[in-house]
Amino acid sequence: MGSSVSAKKGKVVIMGVGNLLLKDEGLGVHVAQMFMERKPPDDIDLEIIDGGVSSDAFLTMKDVDKLIVVDAVLGGCEPGAVYRFNPDDVKFEDEVELSVHQWGLLEGLKIMELAGEKPSETVIIGVEPKVVEWGMELTPEIEKKIPEIIDLVLSEIYSKRSN
Repeated sequence: MGSSVSAKKGKVVIMGVGNLLLKDEGLGVHVAQMFMERKPPDDIDLEIIDGGVSSDAFLTMKDVDKLIVVDAVLGGCEPGAVYRFNPDDVKFEDEVELSVHQWGLLEGLKIMELAGEKPSETVIIGVEPKVVEWGMELTPEIEKKIPEIIDLVLSEIYSKRSN
């Protein structure tokens, strides 16, 4: 085994989830696309996935150590509120509506677990949307949150290095 491979920590996946056709609901995909345009760090095995609104993306992931999901999240706070949580914080029987495609996200994670591909750690970074209606642009309130979201994702990536 080459030293460049052994020097890297486990695989980190950033998956942006959402529907680009529903304004702020597409936030996760917008963020994933921004990360695709960046040069990945040399010392981290990093994969970026545009998960869209389908849970099929979960079926393609193998040997993931840390999964970072970015999505619009309905948490009941003001538009632009940023959340960080993991799947254990959400129960299937909760009556709280989490995401427009909540079942796809939670079921996709469950499918990974059943397939023996559950990441060691899964973090969800969500932002309360302002508008979920036809349109491809983010609202200004949500667009101005993108630098904060990118910083949070980078923090999650680099926190893996210290583990």
